[in-house]
Amino acid sequence: MGKKKKKKKIKIKTLHFSFSPISRSLLPPYPTNAEAGADRSNAPPFRRIDRRQSVHGQIRDMDFLQKSMLRISWIFLFAILVMRFCHGFYLPGTYMHTYSPSEPVFAKVNSLTSIETELPFSYYSLPYCKPLEEIKKSAENLGELLMGDQIDNSPYRFKMNVNETVFLCIHSPLTEQEVKLLKQRTRDLYQVNIMLDNLPARRFAKQNGITIQWTGFPVGYTPANSNNDYIINHLKFRVFIHEYEGSGTKIIGTGEEGLGVISEADKKKASGFEIVGFEVVPCSIKHDPDEMSKLHMYDNMNPISCPSETDQPQIIKEGERVAFTYEVEFVKSDIRWPSRWDAYLKMEGARVHWFSILNSLMVIVFLAGIVFVIFLRTVRRDLARYEDLDKEAQAQMNEELSGWKLVVGDVFREPDCPKLLSVMVGDGVQITGMAVVSIVFAALGFMSPASRGMLLTGMVFLYLFLGIAAGYAGVRFWRTIKGTAEGWKSVAWSVASFFPGIVFVILTFLNFILWGSKSTGAIPISLYFILLSLWFCISVPLTLFGGFLGTRAEPIQYPVRTNQIPREIPARKYPSWLLVLGAGTLPFGTLFIELLFILSSIWLGRFYYVFGFLLIVLLLLVIVCSEVSVVLTYMHLCVEDWRWWWKSFFASGSVALYVFLYSINYLVFDLRSLSGPVSATLYLGYSLIIVIAVMLATGTIGLLMSFYFVHYLFSSVKID
Repeated sequence: MGKKKKKKKIKIKTLHFSFSPISRSLLPPYPTNAEAGADRSNAPPFRRIDRRQSVHGQIRDMDFLQKSMLRISWIFLFAILVMRFCHGFYLPGTYMHTYSPSEPVFAKVNSLTSIETELPFSYYSLPYCKPLEEIKKSAENLGELLMGDQIDNSPYRFKMNVNETVFLCIHSPLTEQEVKLLKQRTRDLYQVNIMLDNLPARRFAKQNGITIQWTGFPVGYTPANSNNDYIINHLKFRVFIHEYEGSGTKIIGTGEEGLGVISEADKKKASGFEIVGFEVVPCSIKHDPDEMSKLHMYDNMNPISCPSETDQPQIIKEGERVAFTYEVEFVKSDIRWPSRWDAYLKMEGARVHWFSILNSLMVIVFLAGIVFVIFLRTVRRDLARYEDLDKEAQAQMNEELSGWKLVVGDVFREPDCPKLLSVMVGDGVQITGMAVVSIVFAALGFMSPASRGMLLTGMVFLYLFLGIAAGYAGVRFWRTIKGTAEGWKSVAWSVASFFPGIVFVILTFLNFILWGSKSTGAIPISLYFILLSLWFCISVPLTLFGGFLGTRAEPIQYPVRTNQIPREIPARKYPSWLLVLGAGTLPFGTLFIELLFILSSIWLGRFYYVFGFLLIVLLLLVIVCSEVSVVLTYMHLCVEDWRWWWKSFFASGSVALYVFLYSINYLVFDLRSLSGPVSATLYLGYSLIIVIAVMLATGTIGLLMSFYFVHYLFSSVKID
């Protein structure tokens, strides 16, 4: 009877800052998730012990946290300044080919494309001249097939360093169907994409007094205030060549023709001319059909001067016999072969990119200030204030606690739809890893534009092989929430099928539209089977193996126990989801300028090769998403709302909503020429795939950082 009841003690443990806060080696022996059913009355969250040591430890570690964050900020700013004054580089892309004088060089043609319809068609779907031999398709990689490229041989033949004007062919009288097709392709602004030695033909046009560079040439044109359409049937090519003398220098390429080396043994063989530029000037000329009928393919002709639009162009009309001719001029250039792509990749709007980065840095500094206030003032003040109270005041305060301290028994309660959340986290890790690795390799120059489709091919295979990371992250997150590994196989299967399934459904729907339009952009049935085989044979096994590793990893244990009865959440004047959706504007402000360049590259056929800027924007996006999610999570905990799991995911993931709205804005105002519901459906379908990927990636970043923050915050309280 006389024995005093031993009081439970609670102490504030030293706070440690680490990028891996959930490692078992860094955590004390906290209660497991399976023990999380204890009643709150048996586990008071706050008591006093060892006040001076704990407070001094908090202050010391908070100072260390502040210094670490400042050091990281200085390193990041220094890296940006270094990149500002450095010049990028890229690997040339193909094995250099040298041509001897008069050696024949054949051009190739790609699919016809248009910014009006976004439906590619085969070059030989129009009544053009065909080569003497059969039409042969070039070997295409996975990325080229997915982009709708169809590269064929063409009848355009050049003799190295020989200027000439050549007759190609004269077509039989145009039929009604051919006239209709030519008129439609002309009015839809279709471009013929021709290339020589893997270089696309450049064309210059003046618009509003500004010289604009295009690739390819139009099928035809329609003069202003006229209902007649005219076909482009004469081409003036300018081939820029650099005289190369073999020096035994080793040259290594990474393009579609594989690795190649020029050594001393090939010195004499390598000497010759290398193609470093390719330009075209299109013309429409009315030839005399009787005179043209007497000529044979590749017969030489007298030089032809291109007339103006008001002279004698070749009209598109039923019964017309269209003759096709071309002339070529070789121009010696000082441009070397490794630098021949510089003219295509000339970066425009560099100041706009830097403005975007500086704008993002301002957002980061603003959010970082809020995070510092939370960490260095609010949290420390709450804990230190609690330590300074005497026992009676402390007991009274226990009854009057407010803010995040009240939800200590509910903060790690299982969220709604935990399996779906785990699956989305796994897919988000996979997509984020694919994006980071792809952009890093592209920024280092390994994704040369000379290797068409290489970037998309690399992204597909990276996604497949990163299935192991997706399975590991998804299953381990599931195990953390549930406290047991039971059901991990179902989670791993869902991770392997969730995002690929969504993409498969959207692509199948769009593919039926492309098949109905007879477009080369349609994915062949054989490619469908290849993609399914790759997914089933590579991604699925690796995801299951990653899930198995997730069950074997050290369990992530919660620092506090969870009450059996959920705490009632106070009513709020406005819905919390409104704040969550509004939080997406900050990450969107980081990337919207770069998003404009990316959309222009995809839909307007422009080259995008500023991957260095894109890498910086990606890093800034990760930081902003993390900060936004942490701030929103803390705000919800302060108003006693312990349902933070999904809200932290969508706090950063809601940037996808603004990306989709911006895509619609781009469709309405920047792609006003996009014609027809088919083209708009294709645009919205592909945009939806991008938006879902952005949501999964950014949402996963925000959720994991919020989990780290909540774990870090509540691990400062240890129950004895």
